[in-house]
Amino acid sequence: MLGVPMDLGGGRRGVDMGPSAIRIAGLEARVRELGLSFEDCGNVPVDQPESLDPVDPRARFLDEIAGTCEDLRDRVGELLAADKFPLVIGGDHSIACGTVAGIGRHHRERGEKIGLIWFDAHADMNIPETSPSGNIHGMPLAACLGRGPAALTELAHGAPIVSPENAVLVGVRSVDAEERRLVKEVGLEVFTMREIDMLGIHEVMKRALEIATRGTAGFHLSFDLDGTDPSVAPGVGTPVPGGTTWRESHLVMEHAAASGAILGLEMTEINPILDDGNQTAQAAVDLILSALGKSVL
Repeated sequence: MLGVPMDLGGGRRGVDMGPSAIRIAGLEARVRELGLSFEDCGNVPVDQPESLDPVDPRARFLDEIAGTCEDLRDRVGELLAADKFPLVIGGDHSIACGTVAGIGRHHRERGEKIGLIWFDAHADMNIPETSPSGNIHGMPLAACLGRGPAALTELAHGAPIVSPENAVLVGVRSVDAEERRLVKEVGLEVFTMREIDMLGIHEVMKRALEIATRGTAGFHLSFDLDGTDPSVAPGVGTPVPGGTTWRESHLVMEHAAASGAILGLEMTEINPILDDGNQTAQAAVDLILSALGKSVL
C-alpha cells in the first residue's frame, strides 16, 4: 500500500485524510485474513495548499501535483520491479497520473502496453483550456490518454501513457460539455449509468475487460469512490446521486480479480470530513478485498 494524501487537485478539502481513514478501517488485518502478505509503504510526500499559491487558475497547483506524481510514479515502479502489487490510496483523483505512469512505464520498458479501467461518476476528461474550475482532479484521465499539460502527459516518458483503444470509463453520469467533445475525439469507450442499467454490470464489465486486456499485459483499475451511489460511499469529494449499488460495486471488483489481469488498484476521493462514522473507508476496504480475490466460498 502507498498512501497519497493529495488535497491539491480538488476544490473541497478533506481527501488528504483518505489514506489515514483506510488504515483506521483495518485494511492491513483484513488483507492478511485473505492469506496475502501486506506491506504499508507509508505516504508519498505532498505539499499542503495553505503554504502554496496556485499560479495558473486554469490548472491549479500543476507543478506541485506533477511533482508528487513523479514521486508516486517512481515508487510504483519500484514495487512492480520487486514483483509486488501496487495498491494506491488517495487523495484526490489527480494522483492517478502518477500511478498509471508508474505502471505504464514499467511495462513500456518491457515492450508491453497496459489497459485502463476508470471507474468514476465524472469523466475526468477536461484539460486546462476547457475546465470550468481549473481543478486538476477533473483532468487525469485526459492526461493519461495524452491530452493536457506535458507535466502530466509525459510522466511515463512518452504520451499517451495508455492508448485510448485500451481505456474504458465505467459508471459516469456527470460530464461537462467540452468533455463530451474530447471523449468522442479520442475515441474513448464509455459505459454510463444508462448502459449499466440497461445491460447490467456483469455485461458492462465483461466488455470493459475485453477492451482493457486486448493486446496488453493487463490493466490498472482506477476506482473513484464517487462512482458508487452516495448510499454506499457518502464521504467522497464530489458525490453524485444514481451510482452503482453495493453489489454492483463489488461485482466490478470481483470481475477485475477473476480476470487475472489486474496490474494495480487505486482508490481515490475518500473524504472523512463528509463521512458518517468512517463508512466510506470501510466500504473501500471491503471493495479492495473483492478486487484482491475475496469470495463467498
